[in-house]
Amino acid sequence: MLWDTHMHTRFSEDSNTPERMMADAAIKKGLSGICITDHMDLDFPDGSDLFVFDVSEYMQAMKSLRQQYTGRLHILIGIELGLQTHLSAAYHALFQKEPDFDFVIGSSHVVHRMDPYYPEYFNGRNEEDGYLEYFESILENIHACSNFDVYGHLDYVVRYGPNKNRDYSYRKYADIIDEILKTLISRGKGIEINMSGYRYGLGHPNPTEDIIKRYRELGGEILTIGADAHEPEHIAYRFEKIPDLLHHLGFTHFTIFHKRKPQFISI
Repeated sequence: MLWDTHMHTRFSEDSNTPERMMADAAIKKGLSGICITDHMDLDFPDGSDLFVFDVSEYMQAMKSLRQQYTGRLHILIGIELGLQTHLSAAYHALFQKEPDFDFVIGSSHVVHRMDPYYPEYFNGRNEEDGYLEYFESILENIHACSNFDVYGHLDYVVRYGPNKNRDYSYRKYADIIDEILKTLISRGKGIEINMSGYRYGLGHPNPTEDIIKRYRELGGEILTIGADAHEPEHIAYRFEKIPDLLHHLGFTHFTIFHKRKPQFISI
């Protein structure tokens, strides 16, 4: 029985979905449990606080949801942090104030004050340089910020490249990606297999199978599963592929986090 541990609700700027609808969809999909991980991106480049929510309100809503679904669905409380090198102290303060999170995803949504979601990111640079700078920024972020459990959608930038993954491969960026993976492993951090890559038409998860396999070869053991759903119909997207996919990549288990501690579940 699988868990979906990356999803968004009305607390994220890019979702309007009530948390109960996500829980109900997870039950219909036959999941054992979920972790809701709404966006917290401090100091977004446009100067807005669109990707910031009231943490106290969030925790109250999620704890209430968990109680309502007792006996029907396991619900964990998470958050997805938008990492930037100067935000380490701010995120540390957030968890000092609110220590009850189960799971923290660290992600790169901003590259040196630019968001690859927008085509302007590639103005004045070719696709290869844009992808390389994204991976370099990940390495900078994980050296600066440590308060996360798993690095999210490690090759996120490929979703929005001019040619997406037509000319992209792990081998093309192996040196910097290996350095990222080795750094994560040395710090006890995991990665996720984010199935939304299929939804974005890439034909692969984020990151690609080759990157996940390399993480395992280097000694990585912590691998969470998420669909990055923002709407109920995307809960557990393409999860029917998960068991064979994980076995192929060398994993006999996946990971969930409870009170920031990894728990390994056999597949």
